[in-house]
Amino acid sequence: MTEPARPDGRAADQLRPVTLELGVQRNPAGSAAVGFGGTRVLCAASIEDGAPRFRERRGWVTAEYAMLPGSTSDRARRERNGPGGRSKEIERLIGRSLRSVVALDRLPDVTVTVDCDVLEADGGTRTAAITGGWVALAQAMRSRGWESHLVGQVAAISVGIVDGQAVLDLPYVEDVRAEVDMNVVATADGRLVEVQGTAEGEPFDRAQLDRLLDLALAGCEQLFVAQRAALDGGAA
Repeated sequence: MTEPARPDGRAADQLRPVTLELGVQRNPAGSAAVGFGGTRVLCAASIEDGAPRFRERRGWVTAEYAMLPGSTSDRARRERNGPGGRSKEIERLIGRSLRSVVALDRLPDVTVTVDCDVLEADGGTRTAAITGGWVALAQAMRSRGWESHLVGQVAAISVGIVDGQAVLDLPYVEDVRAEVDMNVVATADGRLVEVQGTAEGEPFDRAQLDRLLDLALAGCEQLFVAQRAALDGGAA
């Protein structure tokens, strides 16, 4: 049986074109521009002295996220009074994901902030931010000689069920009509950091969940390769 065609002609298990460009800003300790198809996110990792009080002079990693004006067809308004609910939820997700692969107690009394600013949004902005954010974080760690404090790789990808078919890496046109929408964050050793999955209509079953997780983990494997290539050669 022939699988339904996707809007961009990709196979169900195929990522959009992934790009990773390092060193796009000179001031942060690490920076990367990441592209998942039409989605582009600028990630910058800055290191500042002093960690939150609850860390008791041990290091901390956190994140901030924003949709820049011009990133969507209707102008995204600046969140001048602080991040809104969606942005805050995504910031927390990015922060949790990055902290999962950092030995925080080995860090000195510093805060590493990874800023993720969406330049163009076409679905998967949070997953692109996590994937590019790890590359910026790795650069920042290298700049201080803290490579040993980065104890793993983390990446993220979206999966979903569209027209009854499990698909990988949803652009906006698929995301808005998906029957099931899921974001998966995983480490390079095959463990899961977070799974965010929602049925938009009819509930999904265990077999569909397993299929989506298999798709996501296979997609993340490709992202791990792209991350390493970018760090080793400067771009992917």
